[in-house]
Amino acid sequence: MEDQSSLQPLAREILALPPSLGPVRLVGIDGHAGSGKTTFAGALAEALGGVPVLRLDDVATHEELFGWVGRLRAQVLEPLAAGRAAHWAPYDWVERRFGPEQVLEPAPVLLVEGVGAGRRALRPHLARLLWMETPRVKSWGRGRDRDGRELSDFWDGWERAELAHFSDDPSRPFADTLVRQSGTGYEWTSGAAGVAGTDARVTEGDGSPQG
Repeated sequence: MEDQSSLQPLAREILALPPSLGPVRLVGIDGHAGSGKTTFAGALAEALGGVPVLRLDDVATHEELFGWVGRLRAQVLEPLAAGRAAHWAPYDWVERRFGPEQVLEPAPVLLVEGVGAGRRALRPHLARLLWMETPRVKSWGRGRDRDGRELSDFWDGWERAELAHFSDDPSRPFADTLVRQSGTGYEWTSGAAGVAGTDARVTEGDGSPQG
């Protein structure tokens, strides 16, 4: 079991930030597909006391890999900004349809993880943007290995879509924090948008390549 106390310094930094979306500190975790966002978000959520995580994989669809901003705004951002619970329906990638409605109550922190979490439409609402600093080719290789040959056609289409997205709407130049994964866990440093002089932190983890 990962020692969540090792992420406490980063958790304290986040909790010290002012709310950015009504009463909520919205924190984006972006990076290439397969860069480890999901695993890191889960560990950080636990360090923050079990805060909710919204996965953009549950917001996107086969037809709208990146065309989900309007739905996210109407179902999640606008209600939370007003201090109300968000009502949204996660997408089922197997059934190719939206599933049962979920309720997301306003919380001190909400982590939003997925490719595009730092896009220009979301950045004004973020208290902090974290970028998983894993090279694109390595990330995509992890993702393909994870999903297997049966999804190779999907990955071919995904790679083209991700390249087009980041070409038009890059996230990394606007990241406050860059997160790197190593065999012993995570380390993080200030990104281009971060406060100059922020020291690197190191956390112990399992180095899992998920996410």
